[in-house]
Amino acid sequence: MSRVSADAAAQAAAMVAAARDDPVSRLKLAARSYERPRVLRPYRRAEMAFMRWQVDRGLMDPATGSPWWRAVNETLLHDTTEASLLVAGVPGEPSTKAVGHWTAFLRAPSPSGWYLAHNASIVAGYLAHRDLVERETPLERFFMDVALLRVLYAHCLLVRPRLALGRLARLGPLLGDPRRRGADLFLSLSDVLPDTYPLDDEPIEKILDGENILGRVFDYGVIVPRLEPLYLAAAEDLGEPRVATLHCADFPVYAWPYEYRHVWRTSRSQTGIALVRALVGPVRA
Repeated sequence: MSRVSADAAAQAAAMVAAARDDPVSRLKLAARSYERPRVLRPYRRAEMAFMRWQVDRGLMDPATGSPWWRAVNETLLHDTTEASLLVAGVPGEPSTKAVGHWTAFLRAPSPSGWYLAHNASIVAGYLAHRDLVERETPLERFFMDVALLRVLYAHCLLVRPRLALGRLARLGPLLGDPRRRGADLFLSLSDVLPDTYPLDDEPIEKILDGENILGRVFDYGVIVPRLEPLYLAAAEDLGEPRVATLHCADFPVYAWPYEYRHVWRTSRSQTGIALVRALVGPVRA
């Protein structure tokens, strides 16, 4: 990297390092990227809600939190901070593709631009820190795949609504807009992921049985049948071919073992799942 391009990246790295062990400082640093211009502020609600959930759950605690969640969050923080510095006039060029997407978004905000930047950072964090997965409990690993699946699907709602919702494609841009509460169904995982850390050693089937009926019907009736084309589309949209390797034969396998893939199928709420599948129609890549 050249001397010029290192300036903004180096400043961002220092700012993130200063906030690393203080969860509240992480929140403040994330919020700063959306302060100006005013048009940016509606975009921060989804990201900040998820970060507050991470802090409240204890994931960001430097002593007892999750090394994996902290590392992935730090990737996002660095990217948004570096992009904010570049837009503010600090010398340099984007140090990563994701920073380039954030810079473009901050200069010309749009829902599709936000998803491209956000998911590029999240995927980069996932790929860079896969070595930390083994430190987590089996249940935590399952929810890592759930979180990734949800953010990829939310992006798909906006840019590939026919793939995401079939016959109901017209609803895609409305439900996927990160500025609206509809997107909370997919981006805010507090209704899906437990609110404690680390997770107790409970059977995953028990956790899944506790999911509300509407969530189960949508997850298994709409999202799960679209897993393979969803990951392939995300790999293309993000320009990151490795995303396509994070599923195997219609099952997510970033952190959850393929041999335990039965959890991605259910025998509960079959009538509701069948109805929503009929309503949405067949999967179209």
